[in-house]
Parts: sequence; structure tokens; C-alpha cells
Amino acid sequence: MSVRDTGCGRLLPVQHLRPGDHAFVSYGDDEVRWEVVTAFVRLGLAHGEKVMVLPCPEVPEDEVLARLDFPSRSTVPARERGQLVVSSMRAVIRPDTEFTAARQVRRLYAETDRATAEGYAGLRAFIDMGWVRALGADVGVMACRETGAQALFSGRPYTEICAYDRRRFDRAVLTAMERAHPRALLERLGGLRSLRAPDGALCFIGEADAANRTAFGRALEIALAQTPASRRLGVDLTRLHFLSVGCAVSLLTLVRGAADHDLVEVRCDRGQHRMLRRLGAGTVPRLTLTEVVRPW
Repeated sequence: MSVRDTGCGRLLPVQHLRPGDHAFVSYGDDEVRWEVVTAFVRLGLAHGEKVMVLPCPEVPEDEVLARLDFPSRSTVPARERGQLVVSSMRAVIRPDTEFTAARQVRRLYAETDRATAEGYAGLRAFIDMGWVRALGADVGVMACRETGAQALFSGRPYTEICAYDRRRFDRAVLTAMERAHPRALLERLGGLRSLRAPDGALCFIGEADAANRTAFGRALEIALAQTPASRRLGVDLTRLHFLSVGCAVSLLTLVRGAADHDLVEVRCDRGQHRMLRRLGAGTVPRLTLTEVVRPW
């Protein structure tokens, strides 16, 4: 059985970003902040997109390049041919010296058109919001930009991550900025989150690998323990970047033992569907697999 993805999930792993996405991520550690940007850059290059990185102004360019290249110098050819550009907000708004949302949006709009004219599939930008303090910009102006930049994204091959250092912004600003973005990202690669959707479904986000197998199984056990009255549970795997065989087996084992349920519906993508079928999903009573067709 197949259905179309409704796109209702805001929280995603960075690997699931697609053209037209505008995403929020926060970090509170100088080492952690490089995980998302490095993955974002490498995926963009692999997809044939042009990539702009606007790091925190306090970080030297040499360090940025070293971080992006670690553990090899694989991004050097992309920089040499102009596919990867390390820039700054000052350069983006030039010749203006004071930040305005209109100027920034116009420049990024033009850069997207330029990227496609150069033969790239689109443009993606990583913007560390440390520039706000460096330019003395008003937080209110920044907020207006985050909520009013739809023209950059709607129907266009542009993808953007806005990264906020939790040590630089107060909690109220961070909460407002997260809500202003249509997408939010997991802070770390390899992480796993489980959330309950408005319809009660258990949603997994991130990576269900060997390191997270216990957490994966525990979340499913709790959800099953909370739903015997309705005798139904939905499980959404579509926001996983990776599903290990071990976690898939745990899922099938727990559903097989859920005798107090009439139905457990697992929403999955094509690869997950194939794996679960090969592991014997068809022999598990009360289990239904619903293959989700993504809009990309």
C-alpha cells in the first residue's frame, strides 16, 4: 500500500533537506557546530549544487576550510572551480554596510539564478547567525528576514540553514527563530529522536543504528504500552536517514508480541519497506506496512 507524504514533519536530519527548504539548527558547542555544516556542504557538492558557507565571523577562514576538508582535502577541487564559496554577510550585503533584509534577499536570489546559469543544480547556503552581533544588526530586523523570505524558496532551487549559537542568543529569541523556520534540524549527526505526532503516531527522526537500538526499542515499547485502549499504533520511519537491520528486527519482534493491539501501521520509505518485507514483515500478525512516496 502506498500513500503520498504529507510533509507535516518539521524536524529532520540534515540529509533530508531538499531544494526549497529553509531550516533552523542550534548548537552550544564549538565542536558540534561543524557536524551539520560539513554534511550539508558535502551533500550539496555531491548533488551538483553550488554551496555558500557564511561562518561565524570570529572563526578564521583557514579553520573553516580545514574543518570542511577533514579528514581529507576532498573539497579543494570544488573551491578551485567555484562550486564551494566561503564568504561573509558583509560580502553578501556589499556595497551596503548596514544589514537590511531586502538587500540580503535580493543578493541570495541573484546568486541562486547565477548558480543555475553556471550549470549547477541550484544553490545552498549555510549561514551562521554570529554575523548579527558582528554587524550590530537589530534582532527584530533579523526576525523579519527569517519570516519574510518566502520568495527565496518557493519553487526555487535554493536551500538554506540558519545556525544559531545558543550561547549568543537568549532562549526567547531562539524559540521564536525556530518557529519562524519551516524546518528544524537535529543538532548532531548520528542522533535519534522520537516524537508523538498529533494523530498519536510514534515518529522516529535521525539514525536508528546499532548505537541507538536500545533507545529505538524502548521508545516503541513505551508507545505500545500507552495504546492498548485504542488497540492501534502508528509508527513513522520516513524521517530516518538510516534504519539498521537490528532496529528493524526489534520493531518486528515487538509488534509480533503486541497481542493487545489490533493494528500497528508502519509508515516507511521504499528501502525500509523492502528491508522489512525481507525480514518477514508479511508473517507478523496485525502489522501493516504503508510505503510513503516522497514528493521529490
